[in-house]
Amino acid sequence: MYLQLKNKNPNLKLFHVQDPLFSSFGKVLNFSYFEEAKSYLEQQTSIPSKDNVYVAHDDSFLQTLTDLSIYKDLFGDIALEYGYVNGQNQKLNALEFHKSSEINIAVTPLILLLGHTNDIINGQYNSNNVIAFYVPEKTAIEIYPKTLHFSPCKVLDSGFKCGVILPYETNMNFVKPNHLDDESRYLFKTNKWLLAHPEHQKMISLGAYIGITGINIEIKY
Repeated sequence: MYLQLKNKNPNLKLFHVQDPLFSSFGKVLNFSYFEEAKSYLEQQTSIPSKDNVYVAHDDSFLQTLTDLSIYKDLFGDIALEYGYVNGQNQKLNALEFHKSSEINIAVTPLILLLGHTNDIINGQYNSNNVIAFYVPEKTAIEIYPKTLHFSPCKVLDSGFKCGVILPYETNMNFVKPNHLDDESRYLFKTNKWLLAHPEHQKMISLGAYIGITGINIEIKY
């Protein structure tokens, strides 16, 4: 599938998540620790027919996990939220970052569009800097703090499923920044700093900062 996607997206800088280049954005984790999570997300969550569904915390998901040691160790034993994002997205649309790591659990294959915050120049990020990574099903990754990312992109007609583990309260409430200069201008929700592409009117209507220039990348599959 990876080679097929590269052929379908010749102008996209697309790499396999196992490529050494990924090490500046995150790391691949031992999936054996995430089999319980994968089973719950596969069996108990659904993919909408259009758009995405994002659940920041699903208590039923948490209750199915009998061993939380890997999650506690990865985040330093802080309170966490156990959620997921499922959907039909194929575009960049926006880029966000957290000041914490994020765990993604790919239940289906998907593509992540990633970037570095140090490529934000004068409040603008050019989408030409985006690096795409193909993530096979049954892959768990840690995305490092301040790595730019947003919704996964589907590579199947049926859509994608992805578990999302973050510090508790991340993405849960809208936040109005107190200062509109430097990094704080991107503050959008709790522990969520976001730059929207001008085409993504939904986020902009909610108050998102317009900070992405260049094309709104779309994944072909």
